[in-house]
Amino acid sequence: MNEITQESDFLSELKLLQIELVKLQRQIITSNWRLLVILEGRDAAGKDGTIKCITEHLSPRDTRVVALGKPSSREVGEWYFQRYVAELPAAGEFALFNRSWYNRAGVEKVMGFCTEHQYKQFMGSVNEFEGLLVDDGIQIIKYYLDINKKEQADRLESRKTDPLKQWKISPIDEKAQHMWDAYSNARDLMLAQTSSKKAPWTVINANNKKYAHLNLIRDLLSRVSYPDKDKKILTIDPKIVMPGPPLGKEPPKLAP
Repeated sequence: MNEITQESDFLSELKLLQIELVKLQRQIITSNWRLLVILEGRDAAGKDGTIKCITEHLSPRDTRVVALGKPSSREVGEWYFQRYVAELPAAGEFALFNRSWYNRAGVEKVMGFCTEHQYKQFMGSVNEFEGLLVDDGIQIIKYYLDINKKEQADRLESRKTDPLKQWKISPIDEKAQHMWDAYSNARDLMLAQTSSKKAPWTVINANNKKYAHLNLIRDLLSRVSYPDKDKKILTIDPKIVMPGPPLGKEPPKLAP
């Protein structure tokens, strides 16, 4: 792991990667590609900050950040994937989902917001659903950001004292630490059963935000082809970026 000793070092590395992201977006637009990046993870794992680093200098017209809230009463009665389908990228678009249909495999399962039948139905259909999207030309890249229990506790506590983070506080936060083991079990099942060949998971060790941001972006850039790629700056730390498990296998054990 390369040591980032100062904020200026981080910003210098980030700028180089953001230049590469601009190159990538130019290729997405000119080639009418559809790129979907899904970000899941523990509460306070850093999804918002990661998305900000990715999108900071991209075209707002061609970049879409999707963070859906609680479904409406009408949406509850729809096909589960329906409201997400409406947010999928069109030709030339780069979409990032800040949480996604995998809510059903995580918070909904743990908090009892869905029935066991609904959960099993989701787990039995999501690989086929994503396969259809990939076959239709959407490239899906899925990241799970993981942190350990102490790091989560520290970050959740900081939300209470930092006036710029007040909007992040939710009733769910209070349950994150108390239900740590239940979330861990749900995570393990999700990663083991939904890391398919067409849409595999990548696990990010997000205990250090700066390392997580830089390495996730490097991994993202390494997965998509575009002209004039500067491969010298895309060295990925294997302690930060870990491949998801093959279907039916145990995921990497990062956060006990």
